[in-house]
Amino acid sequence: MKAVVGDHIVIDSEKVGQTRRRGVVEEVLASDPPRLRVRWEDGHSSVFAPSAGAAKIEPTKAKSAKTSSAKAKR
Repeated sequence: MKAVVGDHIVIDSEKVGQTRRRGVVEEVLASDPPRLRVRWEDGHSSVFAPSAGAAKIEPTKAKSAKTSSAKAKR
């Protein structure tokens, strides 16, 4: 899992009936194993160490637009 500052992170619930957690990556503390400082939707911030398959990274729109335009130029 590779994340950069500004990416959104989505954590699926481990329990039935709980909602997903969403947040924004504020800082990448380590890349391997990943350690991220995340600002959650409820305003709290925490250091998060995702396990395999537990989290999904959604790149920021600006970053994904740059990637798309760079690919189109090739």
